[in-house]
Amino acid sequence: MHPRAAALIDQLGLIPHPEGGFYRELHRSAITVQPLDGRPLRTGLTTIYFLLTEGAHSRWHRVTSDEAWHLYEGSSLDLFQASPDGASLQRIVLGTPLVAAPVHVVPAGYWQAARSTGAYTLVGCTVGPGFDFADFSFMRDAPDSLARLRMIDPALAALA
Repeated sequence: MHPRAAALIDQLGLIPHPEGGFYRELHRSAITVQPLDGRPLRTGLTTIYFLLTEGAHSRWHRVTSDEAWHLYEGSSLDLFQASPDGASLQRIVLGTPLVAAPVHVVPAGYWQAARSTGAYTLVGCTVGPGFDFADFSFMRDAPDSLARLRMIDPALAALA
């Protein structure tokens, strides 16, 4: 592991995330909101640090809220986004403003996966309405979406 990545894990108090990488929640709003999609009350906004190291990836997953990814430090990030049915795929590169956009929002319900293009990438992920594991699912548990993605790009489907 790159020494700076190891230092960030220690300094920021990051722990392993179920989707891969390391994270720490930074903020959970005290305000609650009622989503209009039938979910129960949710925190208005949450944000985390999220670190991916070389060779690691964020597994294909989706959240029932919009998720904004913000690049903080390190190599560019390959962020992959697939439609809810897994039939269309997009690659977004988060990088410095001169190279690529430093921020991208994955719409609610879209599949997403990510990997660092180098030794490590530190990002922030902000979710609104706020993140709740009840709103989170892995593509490996949605066989139809995974099968569609395998037809489009078998290598990226392997990130499930």
